Amino acid sequence: MRTGSTPRSGRDPSRAGTSPFARRSGSSRCSSRGSLAFALALPAGARVLLAAYLATTTLYTLSLKRKVLVDVFTLAFLYTLRVLLGGAATGVPVSPWLLAFSVFLFLSLAYAKRASELLAVKERGHDAAAGRDWFVWDSLVVQVLGVASAYLSSLVLAIYIYSDVTKRLYAHPGWLWLLVPALLFWTSRVWVLVGRGEMDEDPIVFAARDRVTWVLAVASAAVLLMAALGPSGIPGLME
Repeated sequence: MRTGSTPRSGRDPSRAGTSPFARRSGSSRCSSRGSLAFALALPAGARVLLAAYLATTTLYTLSLKRKVLVDVFTLAFLYTLRVLLGGAATGVPVSPWLLAFSVFLFLSLAYAKRASELLAVKERGHDAAAGRDWFVWDSLVVQVLGVASAYLSSLVLAIYIYSDVTKRLYAHPGWLWLLVPALLFWTSRVWVLVGRGEMDEDPIVFAARDRVTWVLAVASAAVLLMAALGPSGIPGLME
């Protein structure tokens, strides 16, 4: 017979080694080992890029995010570094065209993130973002720089279409012209939403959840397929 003062040792999770803390600790250790094993399995170049990514992320968290413009360029660098890391990990080198395109597009998205934060700060009645060297009156400049970067990415895409690279990769590269207005529309829409104060999250996260983005992505995939395997080019367009 158990009394009220008798401990239930058989059900004590801490003594049985099955407490929530113990389970979380074990899961964390397994995750860490898995991440380390994955990193060690990467090619040497990818490991260097991964180390650079982790070091830059740490610097950004500790210091760089508090410096005007440096924070935005660091975010764009980290986004672009992911592209390079993917190329190094898969053994598919990133072309200079993709690198130039990524730099301008990710710089625009980094500006969009900062512009959204500044508009939110303004709505709360403050003059400056906490822990950052930005002020609400910088918002217009940030938006101008962001839109300019977005349109430069479209310009890079347009110039790429008639490069020698596309002639080797695509049977009918003229179809790629349809990607230019699609990109202009998407980036313009992002900045309209930023100006309205409706971009309340990271632009990358927004893109992953946005229905319009997915529709444009599917349409762009169809355009790439036509450029690579289509029976003919766009009627009336010189290729």
